[in-house]
Amino acid sequence: MATAASTSAAAAVLASRLLRRSPRLLRRLGLSRAPPVALSSSSRPLAPLARQPLGHRARMGHTAAAAAAEPALGLTKPNAAEPPQITFSAKDIEFSEWKGDILAVAVTEKDLSKDSDSKFENAVLKKLDSQLGGLLSEAAAEEDFTGKAGQSVVLRLAGQGFKRVGLIGLGQNAPSTAAASRGLGESVASVAKSAQASSAAIVVASPSGIQEEFKLTAAAAIASGTVLGLYEDSRYKSESKKVHLKQVDIIGLGSGPEVDKKLKYANDLSSGVIFGRELVNSPANVLTPAVLAEEASKIASTYSDVFTATILDVEKCKELKMGSYLAVAAASANPPHFIHLCYKPTDGNVKRKLAIVGKGLTFDSGGYNIKTGPGCSIELMKFDMGGSAAVFGAAKALGQIKPPGVEVHFIVAACENMISGTGMRPGDIVTASNGKTIEVNNTDAEGRLTLADALVYACNQGVDKIVDLATLTGACVVALGPSIAGIFTPSDELAKEVTAASEVSGEKFWRLPLEDSYWESMKSGVADMVNTGGRQGGSITAALFLKQFVDEKVQWMHIDMAGPVWNDKKRAATGFGVSTLVEWILKNSSS
Repeated sequence: MATAASTSAAAAVLASRLLRRSPRLLRRLGLSRAPPVALSSSSRPLAPLARQPLGHRARMGHTAAAAAAEPALGLTKPNAAEPPQITFSAKDIEFSEWKGDILAVAVTEKDLSKDSDSKFENAVLKKLDSQLGGLLSEAAAEEDFTGKAGQSVVLRLAGQGFKRVGLIGLGQNAPSTAAASRGLGESVASVAKSAQASSAAIVVASPSGIQEEFKLTAAAAIASGTVLGLYEDSRYKSESKKVHLKQVDIIGLGSGPEVDKKLKYANDLSSGVIFGRELVNSPANVLTPAVLAEEASKIASTYSDVFTATILDVEKCKELKMGSYLAVAAASANPPHFIHLCYKPTDGNVKRKLAIVGKGLTFDSGGYNIKTGPGCSIELMKFDMGGSAAVFGAAKALGQIKPPGVEVHFIVAACENMISGTGMRPGDIVTASNGKTIEVNNTDAEGRLTLADALVYACNQGVDKIVDLATLTGACVVALGPSIAGIFTPSDELAKEVTAASEVSGEKFWRLPLEDSYWESMKSGVADMVNTGGRQGGSITAALFLKQFVDEKVQWMHIDMAGPVWNDKKRAATGFGVSTLVEWILKNSSS
């Protein structure tokens, strides 16, 4: 009878001969030669894989740049696409004298009230209707336009300075929130797109309904909504639609350098949101961990005056003892890439250090606890890197805005959660970089395992505050629905900061409790903890798990964005989180 040692030796000899003589057979068996060494790889030879515990399993990998250059599975390559390039101007002029393609007038239901002579009572509409010979009043009646939110009517004109006039419904009130103002911009984008207009002006029929201190924010949100409303991700379509709109004037909400600066900010922010959307929309056969690392590196090279990039490969992650993260990555043929971008202001003066950590699972099969059955959404698991998309979208915007006084670390542990003979199994125990051990009772609770090592790494950067974002639990979607993210933090101060930022961004968050008594369900009989508790309170126990990897001296918040990362109706990414992160960073910059 052959001993185990002799059997292993024979197998090694056979594998060596196969590798030399029959690469085609290897491919049929699902095996391959080891690819080149990754970025930041140590030059030391790898120890035999059989002697490595799973949480420290070595895997050689491509450099991010080389892997990004390789053809994707299916030979899919995204088409080059530029986000909408729009010039915004804030003007205090008589709207009736404006010249261009479409004049968009935002009206409330009350604005459409008429007097005893069937004339509009609203001064803007009354003047415009008179200028058009009553055409506006007739059209509103014929089209049953009542000013409800989502309604619009567009008229083609002759003999006027503007070729078309459009009425945009606001509902009962003029916009008083960033979300409502952004919605107005999106509605204007929709009518401008239909009219193939290259220029547009936006007028609010009742500007007095907008508080004076809110007008600056409203103008920026309208501009941002216009850009995002025009944007369509056609990179993976054989045909794309041309964006005609190039110039937008916002009339009646103020003018001058302060407004112009805010409108530029809106454009910069929108480019970050679009970048975040594109990352999430990209399929997993295109956006591998290496490609995500390459995209992050491009941000650093584009804005090299304020950014540096560090990409850690498997060897470096092993040196840092990131066993929890590497265990998740162990099954995939696409090697993991730990990504760290660092923003520092040009003058070098730093008052506050922040870290933003994003979950970066470019695909999540669930591992051996594979996602199966109705509602598992395995076909959408490309969006499991939505946290990292928010992180890098914010980084891109920040590279353009360049706020002073704040240092920001953007950190993503990118990998795939796949299934193979080298993969993490239910029941395995992995060791995180802070020395804590984790019994894996569910391989589909993998995001928190990657975040564990990323959070330890973030704390080691000497930061004051950390915000992590992750599409972490279905339980949070059940609790808050598809458009609200859950936030968890032991810091009331940090909760107030992020809530204030969200009020400016218009994104929705709700604070949920960190109930310490629920930790009982996360205890293991053989390790420091398990990686998932029972079904009840699943988003809370997930947050409690992450808390184990954060230094108590650091203010920390976890954001579970599993719901709002994706728009089911549009079947596309939302770019959620980017705007709030940027606003939060700016608040820390100015404070």
